[in-house]
Amino acid sequence: MTARLTPRTPALEIRSLAVELGGRLALNNIDLTVRAGELVGLIGPNGAGKTTLLRAVLGLLTPRTGTIRLGGRPADRGRGTVGYVPQRHEFAWDFPLSVEKAVLTGRTHRIGWLRRPGSTDHEAVDEALDRVAMTDLRRRPISELSGGQRQRVLVARALALRPELLLLDEPFTGLDVPTQELLTSLFLQLRTEDKALLMTTHDLPAAADMAGRLCLLNRTVIADGPPETLRDPAVWLRAFGVARSDQLLTSLGVAR
Repeated sequence: MTARLTPRTPALEIRSLAVELGGRLALNNIDLTVRAGELVGLIGPNGAGKTTLLRAVLGLLTPRTGTIRLGGRPADRGRGTVGYVPQRHEFAWDFPLSVEKAVLTGRTHRIGWLRRPGSTDHEAVDEALDRVAMTDLRRRPISELSGGQRQRVLVARALALRPELLLLDEPFTGLDVPTQELLTSLFLQLRTEDKALLMTTHDLPAAADMAGRLCLLNRTVIADGPPETLRDPAVWLRAFGVARSDQLLTSLGVAR
């Protein structure tokens, strides 16, 4: 059981982070803090480094410089507090697993290899399935699921770990409206439970509507703050290369 974070203990704290991919800097001089009860929208154009940043937090990439702390601890000691929802195409949906078994794989590192899950593990899976309204489909093969159902399985898989920090990589892409509404409601509810959420998304109006903070990223942090404070079009132009006449600025309520 992980200790509940306090407001003074960041769920995620990144300082002076640089990540190199293929001989070039994919991220440079990244400073970012996410605390309990925050939902931070991580937004930027394709190639800005959003997924790279999540992978660095997960330990899948080795930083060139900088530090990552999770729950106040060095990242390699704190990753048990992190749940991750990858993009749907990254999961092997043709693998012969039921919904229930797929969600249980989210606890593999907690259970340990070659060990059988215990009652706590099954309770965590039951709870996660209930939260994404997938209990009735728990025996269904994952290969038979719709796109929206598959996304709910990935969210349940992350929640089964009972994380303090939830990393969400484009969780709304290609979803039907009912699934979008269900997940939006769930993510907002998790905020009230003092969970920390960091979400990449291309749906900028939705991010501005539901996130308490936006972090504009393009290989470095361009701007970071509540949506209502990011009204200077210059930061959007710098992050996205958006023309001043672009309708996106209007949809976001950014003065031109």
